[in-house]
Amino acid sequence: MVYDTLRKDEDLWMGVDLIIPVPLHRRRRWERGFNQAEVVAREIGKRAGITLARNVLRKIRNSPPQTTLEREERAENVREAFAVVRKEFLRGKVILLVDDVYTTGSTMGECARILLQEGAAEVRAITVAQA
Repeated sequence: MVYDTLRKDEDLWMGVDLIIPVPLHRRRRWERGFNQAEVVAREIGKRAGITLARNVLRKIRNSPPQTTLEREERAENVREAFAVVRKEFLRGKVILLVDDVYTTGSTMGECARILLQEGAAEVRAITVAQA
């Protein structure tokens, strides 16, 4: 549904090299059994013919879920919570970052910041829903 809705947006897709889902911390992923952003990203990648890079960005700090926090606390909650573990995969690449829900943009902003800092040429972002 997400891809079908956005597929005609040529500016979004032009030049995208990799799709990266916003990662969950390994403990949260284990508790849930899957990463919902990764499920969406995988399907978008299949339909768009773009490589899914699921082990490039990692959540290194198990911070509380953003939904439990006030707006002002969210940016601080995700600050330095993510790291790039395969920098060579990013250099000069256009990244499509995928998450399930957009509320304040703190998570997407922090992920984009670290991806750019570690060598991505550009980061674009999509979500399934907005809270």
